[in-house]
Amino acid sequence: MSLQCGIVGLPNVGKSSLFNALSNAGAESANFPFCTIDPNIGIVPVPDSRLTTISNLVKPLKTIPTSIEFVDIAGLVKGASEGKGKGNAFLSNIREVDIIVHVVRAFDNDDVIHVEGSVNPGRDIEIIESELILKDLDSVMKREDRLKKMAKSGDKATKQQLEIIEKLKAHLDDLKPARSADLTFEERQTYKDLFLLSEKPVLYVCNVDEEDLPNGDGNAYVEKVRAIAESENTEVVVVCAKIEAEIAELDDEEKKEFLSEMNLESAGLDRLIQAAYKKLGLITYFTAGEKEVRAWTIKEGFKAPQAAGVIHTDFEKGFIRAETIAYDDFINYGSEAAAKEAGKLRSEGREYLVKDGDVLHFRFNV
Repeated sequence: MSLQCGIVGLPNVGKSSLFNALSNAGAESANFPFCTIDPNIGIVPVPDSRLTTISNLVKPLKTIPTSIEFVDIAGLVKGASEGKGKGNAFLSNIREVDIIVHVVRAFDNDDVIHVEGSVNPGRDIEIIESELILKDLDSVMKREDRLKKMAKSGDKATKQQLEIIEKLKAHLDDLKPARSADLTFEERQTYKDLFLLSEKPVLYVCNVDEEDLPNGDGNAYVEKVRAIAESENTEVVVVCAKIEAEIAELDDEEKKEFLSEMNLESAGLDRLIQAAYKKLGLITYFTAGEKEVRAWTIKEGFKAPQAAGVIHTDFEKGFIRAETIAYDDFINYGSEAAAKEAGKLRSEGREYLVKDGDVLHFRFNV
């Protein structure tokens, strides 16, 4: 299961610098608007100490982490929904992602131009959110017009869809995002083909100066973003793009030493991925054998056959059972054989809900 995070924000907030640090993909970064035009994509391995621990026990020929995609989408500006600043192209890129990572400038520096002339996180967030909503409103109004014509036939299902769209339109008219509309899951399914931008979950990333990073509290700008995030039931990750760029150049041991010197428990990448997983309700399971130890990403609530299908569709179609060992048991006993001998290997059927950290071996027949 591939997870794609779209990095958005106003020009010159540090998006491309953060992207470079996270993906080490070498996206161009400069002190002028629209440096990024075509979206850059970086595929990043997801850090997970459990995978390393399992691999150290099994000693496979290769170890494969699960991965996450970061998409660096060009800086949006006021009027993007009307096409300003190549807005139509930029907004269309957002439709493809699973979650929006909204980078907000939370530092003062006269040498770095701010497209709005001053640092104001609340205003910056409102600009981006409003452009997404206005673009969605355009899509919803077109759907409303079509449904009104179809509803003249008296079709009950069409009338119900029209009522939902009209309710959503009123919500968007108030410049409120689609994700906060008072609609049920079933009602949202009636317009999911519109791929509304403001329906997507959002994480906020505050880009701060180096001196505001170690204590994790950030600064007054960060507090403003935290208040907004709390009202939207989401999270804020505080990073310093400059520091992340330095960390990206280090090996594992150097990274640990650097983080220790900076009084940081983990790198911004780790915290960002953890926040994204939590927001999207994702978990990880593992497969372990002599040839390969591998991590797999699935949605929380996946049953065993669905989890098997992430490896290959044939595994789901021909699913028989999942031989399951909890992560703690696998580590405590040191191997699959020892865990089985201790009675810790379970044979689970089709209704088993896979748990985070499970070590699984699927039996199937095609």
